[in-house]
Amino acid sequence: MRTLFTVVVCWFSLTVSGQNQPLSEAAMELTKDDVVYDPSYFSIPYPNGDVPSGKGVCTDVVIRALRKLGIDLQQLVHEDMKANFSLYPKNWGLKSTDNNIDHRRVPNLRKFFERKGVSLPVTQNAEDYLSGDIVTWNLGGGITHIGIVVDEKTMFLKTPLIVHNIGAGQVMEDCLFKFDITGHYRYPKP
Repeated sequence: MRTLFTVVVCWFSLTVSGQNQPLSEAAMELTKDDVVYDPSYFSIPYPNGDVPSGKGVCTDVVIRALRKLGIDLQQLVHEDMKANFSLYPKNWGLKSTDNNIDHRRVPNLRKFFERKGVSLPVTQNAEDYLSGDIVTWNLGGGITHIGIVVDEKTMFLKTPLIVHNIGAGQVMEDCLFKFDITGHYRYPKP
């Protein structure tokens, strides 16, 4: 029988299997790709479109990790926004949906995960954040950010590490509590 938590001590971190191991593994796999931070607008195919493989932003980490699990956020967000446009943020003065960019905006992903996933409490307790959870932050100055909790933890404080792209490509870092957390989600619903 598989236990819920498997602990393996490593040189720099602890590995703890959590809630959504496949999403955690998909996110960690993305750190092997060479990606340059590029917030440019791209016209992309629909559905299953993606920006050029060597480019991306924080949302592309979540989009690509979920795509590895067969989940197309581009199509899912577009369809939900189209059917429920009034529920989504109007931060960009939009009058209609845009399947090239809507899924690449943190506020839209927050609304989508609130509606279609599980919204969890935002806490300062590292144990509340399980591998595969999705977290959003306010970086200040109106800048939002998103990343995925993975099953690696810091050795001494046992803080879960995050796979994200904040400017240095798709990396795994200790940044969970570095910024103001604005959202904590599980998707897809367990």
